Amino acid sequence: MNRLRSAMRKGKRARMEMGETAKPKGKRSKTAVKEGKTVDAASACTYHTFPDSADVLLRSQLLRWYDKEKRELPWRTLAMTEADLNIRTYAVWVSEIMLQQTQVATVKDYYLRWMKRWPTVKALAAATLEEVNQMWAGLGYYSRGKRLHEGAQKVVTELKGQMPQTVDSLLKQLPGVGRYTAAAIGSIALGQVTGAVDGNVIRVLCRLRAIGADSTSPAVTEALWGLANMLVDPERPGDFNQAMMELGARVCTPKGPLCSQCPVQSHCHSYHRVQAKQEQISRKLLGKPNRKLSALPDIEDCRNSGTCHLCPSEPWDDELGVQNFPRKPAKKPPRVEQTLTCVVVRPGEEGEEEYLLKQRPHKGLLAGLWEFPSLLLEAENSEVKQKRALCAELNGILGTCLTESVFQYVGEVVHIFSHIHQTYVVYSMILKDGGTETQTEDTQWLTRSSLQEAAVSTGVKKIVKLYDSVASQKEQTSKDGKKQKSTGLKHDKKPPCSKRLKLCAANSSSRQLSLSSFFKTVKEESC
Repeated sequence: MNRLRSAMRKGKRARMEMGETAKPKGKRSKTAVKEGKTVDAASACTYHTFPDSADVLLRSQLLRWYDKEKRELPWRTLAMTEADLNIRTYAVWVSEIMLQQTQVATVKDYYLRWMKRWPTVKALAAATLEEVNQMWAGLGYYSRGKRLHEGAQKVVTELKGQMPQTVDSLLKQLPGVGRYTAAAIGSIALGQVTGAVDGNVIRVLCRLRAIGADSTSPAVTEALWGLANMLVDPERPGDFNQAMMELGARVCTPKGPLCSQCPVQSHCHSYHRVQAKQEQISRKLLGKPNRKLSALPDIEDCRNSGTCHLCPSEPWDDELGVQNFPRKPAKKPPRVEQTLTCVVVRPGEEGEEEYLLKQRPHKGLLAGLWEFPSLLLEAENSEVKQKRALCAELNGILGTCLTESVFQYVGEVVHIFSHIHQTYVVYSMILKDGGTETQTEDTQWLTRSSLQEAAVSTGVKKIVKLYDSVASQKEQTSKDGKKQKSTGLKHDKKPPCSKRLKLCAANSSSRQLSLSSFFKTVKEESC
């Protein structure tokens, strides 16, 4: 009995200590975050953490749902079936890099093609960057493919072809691998017991524990990692982390969350707040006195609200419901840019048209990809000035003396990057003399079939589509003109009687005839 009382006193003292307001401390090491069950920010109030009894229940509920509802994805299948640890780690690494800020549906085909061509890290290391860029074309965020290639070469040359085998070594030794990616690879491929916090997990945890402070702040970031490490299932860490991500992607979505289908709604403070509010409204409509519902915790139950690093600074919005969380800072508007670009075409040796492409710098936006000759527009310019600028640029590239009259305006293409609102002002120019030789390291002529397989961005593909559309319209207009000319109809000749009647009816729809005019028209049209 004395031991029981002593244990209770210790537990009470520990809870009291957790309830005290935590002072912000310096940045903790990643190792400390991984090993600790909670973090300083989370200990501000137990309201934002999970009691020990909830850990096991939440894990079992979530994993039971995941086993039943998970999507069959190629990287998941490979991670479960591949016996070779090195290949499994490489395969999960590729999938995680591809999935960064990219939808699962988009990644599937790219992943299958990639793994078919480069099934091992050694195969990828032997590829050229140009081949990697070609494979990555259209997937976006092109530096990711480059870092994968660099990482594969590093594994082969510096690590004797063996992928890193721990979360820390993944983080330190692979370029482009950050905290989340290392944790995801470590848990899924290597079975290491570590949480993994991506955008989906941030949303799920913020709603579950009513964390309403800026989700990008250091305090909230450390608190979320602490919660993830506390909750992760020690027997199935990879499945648990994927279950959390799956829940955020399919049920606890940014908009229109499916709370009724959530396997862990009983642990969700945000859901309970919505239910409590609905209960209050219902009682008010029925004329029943309002009462405190002890079974439904309130959003202000954090005893340190107002000073807590995790509580929301803005009031709860009933219309948003669970979408009150997470709170993110307002996004900066994307930078607006205009780029002048020209589709330069010449006749090829075998009759197939060839297109001039120039390679972008190996650093920066769309690094190393190929594009049509382009210039960044600093300000709004007239068409005359745009043609003059293109003329000067292409004369320098081709070593010729073009005139501005050869450039034809095609149209505009809008392409949105994550931080840039780009408008391509497109012109075209046809070189009748196909003998122009321009084949340097950063400039090349490609046939249409080669262009389709080249390492070009989605913006270039949109430009090609616009160019083809305008060319097709011009061709159709030309054909229609020739067809009309070949009929030999003269405009001063009266059309047949039936056609005159139709014309008359068409004209009458635009203006009403007088009664005398009507009879006169009918008399003239009678045959």
